[in-house]
Amino acid sequence: MWKYLKAAFLFGTDVPALGRVPVNIVGAAGFAILGFGHPAFWLLGVGIETAVLCLLAFNPRFQRYVASKEMQVYQEDAEAQRQSLLRLLSPEASTRLAALKDRCNQAIQVYQGTEAGKYLLEINRTALQKLQWLYLKLLVGRHYLETIGKSDADSLQKKINSLEIDVKDKTASTALIQSKTATLAILRQRLTNFQNRSTLLQEIDSDLTRIEAQVDLALEDATIQGRPQTISTEIELATDLVSGTLFGEAQPTIAALEQTYAATQPVRQRQVN
Repeated sequence: MWKYLKAAFLFGTDVPALGRVPVNIVGAAGFAILGFGHPAFWLLGVGIETAVLCLLAFNPRFQRYVASKEMQVYQEDAEAQRQSLLRLLSPEASTRLAALKDRCNQAIQVYQGTEAGKYLLEINRTALQKLQWLYLKLLVGRHYLETIGKSDADSLQKKINSLEIDVKDKTASTALIQSKTATLAILRQRLTNFQNRSTLLQEIDSDLTRIEAQVDLALEDATIQGRPQTISTEIELATDLVSGTLFGEAQPTIAALEQTYAATQPVRQRQVN
């Protein structure tokens, strides 16, 4: 409820020649100034502002407005982060991703022309977006494995050697030791990835092909059968995308996007329902 009260207080309206004017802030400032002339204006201002804020904050329409604005910010941040990942990809990988996106869009267009209801259409749209996200993560992992060199592996080994000494420090706090131990485990896994990258690349290529097949199946089902069906995203991938050790320096961006998508999901569901 606090976010709705805050949004109500900061709510503004467009005024010609002035732009966006925060009405409640201006009103509160006005009553504050008048109060120096007569203290009764302070009490009157508090009463009016409280009433206005409560009317707005508890209004379902205003709450939906706030939710839509919040979702817009999430989406803008997510798109900027996604673009940073796209810039890592080779032209070939970018082309593959664009082709997958085109097939996803074709599937959605077909579903829009069937008897699929709004809820099912949104479910399938979200499913196809999830498949595209998995596909992009696999491509980023593939990029990292293809570009990491011997010097990078040597650098990882040096960091591992240093942390192995640090975690044995008896004078360090428990929290610091736990943090460095967790970092050590990640670096060891990244080094293992480098050592096993040939196998990992084969697994990634297999998973990319599997996702492409899943999208093709969804498009064929919608086109040939012509009746609404739920698109499944339950794909058992050979590649470990959960630990995050496959993404190299792109890991923070991947993690941030995962959190953003998780945060926007409840908003999408509320809008559908």
